[in-house]
Amino acid sequence: MAHIDRVTIHRQTIALQRPFVTAVRTAVSVDVLLVEVRDSDGRCGWGEAPTSWRVTGESVESVTAAVSGPLRGAVRGLTSDDPEAASAALERAAVRNSSARMALDCALFDLAAQEQGVPLFRYLGAGVAHVRTDMTLSAAVSESDVDSLVRTAIEFAHAGFSTLKIKAGAGGDDAMTIIEVRRAVGDDVALRVDANQGWSPQQAVNIIATLEDAGVGVELIEQPVLCDDVDGLAFVTGHAQTPIMADESVWTRRDLREIIKSHAADMINIKLAKTGGLREALELASQARRNDVGIIIGCMAETHVGIGAAAALASVIDARDGGNSRPHDLDGGLLLTRSPVEGGVTYDGERVLLSELPGSGIVGLAGG
Repeated sequence: MAHIDRVTIHRQTIALQRPFVTAVRTAVSVDVLLVEVRDSDGRCGWGEAPTSWRVTGESVESVTAAVSGPLRGAVRGLTSDDPEAASAALERAAVRNSSARMALDCALFDLAAQEQGVPLFRYLGAGVAHVRTDMTLSAAVSESDVDSLVRTAIEFAHAGFSTLKIKAGAGGDDAMTIIEVRRAVGDDVALRVDANQGWSPQQAVNIIATLEDAGVGVELIEQPVLCDDVDGLAFVTGHAQTPIMADESVWTRRDLREIIKSHAADMINIKLAKTGGLREALELASQARRNDVGIIIGCMAETHVGIGAAAALASVIDARDGGNSRPHDLDGGLLLTRSPVEGGVTYDGERVLLSELPGSGIVGLAGG
């Protein structure tokens, strides 16, 4: 029986296609931390640890310390065919550190799927090798930002993206901006709005009411208020006809129980960097479904490595929903100038194509 033999961290910096502006930060590149887990039979599993002080509270340095120390120690020597047990060991080894745990957790699931000779999405229980994603557009602050945002929205609508997600909450006139985008792209393109915690509860209610009165037809509003303000989130949900989706407010099943108890959101955005990996994410999705809470699988500022694991999870969600799921939020790889690896997921317009090779399908570092 193969066992976990070696854990290696690879660090890169990858430029974005264009500056990315949200309510919490502006980015022009992504600091990439990939984790490679090798077993005694020579197979390599791959995972990624997204870092953001403002979202997960983790940095390149903190992830490196966690992976190199307690997390590596927790899995070394374990068999590579039981990723759920290894994931539980990771959770016991370090409190929080969810992005660091995500990297190892996903790499271990990759290894297990390889050992069985099946793609990761099939190992998790799905049968479709593609999912759909929205396309995320930066927040607009100035009038020139709005003009640029509208041009970009038209560009992606013409490229075949059926769903656009507009970042908001950065200080601009969000209602006016969204109305302008709707006028530009027409009614056939679904619009989502992500405030990234950038509004107060009353401000959110006012903006949403303006959009509803204008007949904009926004599909959902994501995380309108601060992540810890569950009462404020419930206030917005109770005063809006538009579905409200919790993102930063929901990391694990414990958070979702509070959301359900307070009727604070209609939907949740599940991200592996919050759940700590696939094991908790699958349980969280099951809990949401049992309570009629809608699900979208999302990503942080991630490369094709993290997106691959998230897309495999999204494929499971789509399969459970009979293939009728709405687009997910997995466009992170489209925002980059290159992929850090050979193999793995690719994009075809709004479709994220999963590899049919065993595991994640990643064969190594790009140019390695």
